[in-house]
Amino acid sequence: MRLRPRLSVSDLTVSLPLDMERQYAVENLSFDLKRGQILCIIGESGSGKSVTANAIMGLLPKVIRVTGGAIDLEGRSIMGLPAGELRSLRGRVVSMIFQDPLSALNPLMTVGDQITEVMAAHGIGTSESRRSRAMEMLAEVGLPDPPLMYLQYPFRLSGGQRQRVMIAMALVLEPTILIADEPTTALDVTTQAQILKLIRDIQRRKGMSVMFITHDFGVVAEIADSVVVMEKGHIVEQGSSDQVLKSPTHPYTKRLIAAVPRLAGADRTHTKAADKEPILKVEGLVKTYRSGSAMFRTQRIVPAVNDVSFSLMPGRTLGIVGESGSGKSSLGRLLIKLMDSDAGRIEFDGLDIAPLSEGEFRHLRPAIQMIFQDPFASLNPRSTIGHILTVGPIAHGSSYAQASEEARALLSHVGLDAGAFDRFPHEFSGGQRQRVGIARALMFKPKLLIADEAVSALDVSIQAQILKLLDQIQRETGVSMVFITHDLRVASQICDEIAVMQKGRIVEHGPPTQIFLNSQSAYTRELVAAIPGEQPGNARSVAANW
Repeated sequence: MRLRPRLSVSDLTVSLPLDMERQYAVENLSFDLKRGQILCIIGESGSGKSVTANAIMGLLPKVIRVTGGAIDLEGRSIMGLPAGELRSLRGRVVSMIFQDPLSALNPLMTVGDQITEVMAAHGIGTSESRRSRAMEMLAEVGLPDPPLMYLQYPFRLSGGQRQRVMIAMALVLEPTILIADEPTTALDVTTQAQILKLIRDIQRRKGMSVMFITHDFGVVAEIADSVVVMEKGHIVEQGSSDQVLKSPTHPYTKRLIAAVPRLAGADRTHTKAADKEPILKVEGLVKTYRSGSAMFRTQRIVPAVNDVSFSLMPGRTLGIVGESGSGKSSLGRLLIKLMDSDAGRIEFDGLDIAPLSEGEFRHLRPAIQMIFQDPFASLNPRSTIGHILTVGPIAHGSSYAQASEEARALLSHVGLDAGAFDRFPHEFSGGQRQRVGIARALMFKPKLLIADEAVSALDVSIQAQILKLLDQIQRETGVSMVFITHDLRVASQICDEIAVMQKGRIVEHGPPTQIFLNSQSAYTRELVAAIPGEQPGNARSVAANW
């Protein structure tokens, strides 16, 4: 007897508002999620992955409507169900882990209250039994000291800990179907590996069916039983993970797999710099964060950057890698003087800039520019792209005509059309906004670029385009780069040297081949081993098949 699928989606069509470029977010979408199966849905932004998940959960915004097809949960059609009945299914039959746990968790409620609220909403248990169950879940998802964690607020937790809380909330009622929407995208490799293992272990132990949404084929190689590939609202390929990874048939699938960054097999080639002196030399840099009151002995002291030293030659790229909390971003902010160091030297172009005041450093700021992680948050939504690009140079003495001419040329150089000058940030995709961020940094013709997780939130194909663009710009202009990332595969693609940070210190420093193939530090070896889809001997490894 053939078992009925836990989740069945048949000819699902979701319509977009009339003023959108596309008529449908998803069109005639059909797939089944079987019992005990992990199904990965993969595609770029705009492919319809998250819309599909929200349609199943009944969480679509009012402006987006399901206009065709059927969705069955455990053999029961949920199309047209009253809101009350649909709520009764959420949590008990189907649960969801959202991409950004900090946005999904209530900042004014403790972790424990948010987990027990799920049970209370379904009228399950007493206050005491709900608390006990919440403690069990906190322990099951691997959080330390559940009684203490129960009383914490989300902002006090790391990204990985918040994601574990989201998993605890999703699983507390033991649903049969779990939908995970990009739950590891913004996490470092070790935390990502822990979350993937946790989801896989719980799925096997409880016999759940999991629909895992991702844009990373490395994740697919790690956990998927079967795969659905989506492009612009349509399924272009589906099959077992082995079949899709080893023998993809659709050109789009092949492009996605080809765009996945892989550990470089050789060090990067580059032209030798004419100047033999470092453009940047850091010695004994220290930054310590202090919070609370020393008077009442509640002061918390965290060494963010601890005795860091390195040098960077002109025209080269130094990668700074490590887990969340390792001090990478703090180091970047120190280098560009968005905050002051406690000790040490930052020699830029032969001058120690560490002790300079903002007024003294102002004339040097154009020479050191930053590309930020979130281009949407770092671009003024009320300003046109033209204004965003020209306001800095004009403040430093350029005329509007000159700045506008250079801005238009740069927009073309980073792959944007001439009309981009007069448009606003919300009119661009994530990859296009990042190109604007790169253009803004290049407006000053800097000698040093600090790229802080500049591609971490982008799809793999857009990520590949941005990495290629940065490499091209560096070869043309000779700009030096400090490239901060938690993705070791990305670092191996673009960096001449890599510094591995752990708890504020550099534990290993060398060319990519040494870092990835002949690591001297146990911590570095742990990071490399945690990269999804790159494990030696894994037949489903993306690297093994491409």
